[in-house]
Amino acid sequence: MTKLAKLFEQGLISYKDLSSEIINVLNSKRDEIVFKMKLTSKNETDILIKRVDNLEKKISKLEKKNSK
Repeated sequence: MTKLAKLFEQGLISYKDLSSEIINVLNSKRDEIVFKMKLTSKNETDILIKRVDNLEKKISKLEKKNSK
């Protein structure tokens, strides 16, 4: 937030600068919260995506089989 305060002091801030800075701060805080919560690692997420893909394929096959 010191960067934002400096921009205000210098009078060089515009609406676009302000919104950009707020978005950066919020993104940073979001990333910090996700990291602290230790939701899933990249590797775990990739594994879960593959499992979901496999399940979707199986469901599709079953739906085709039942429609015949």
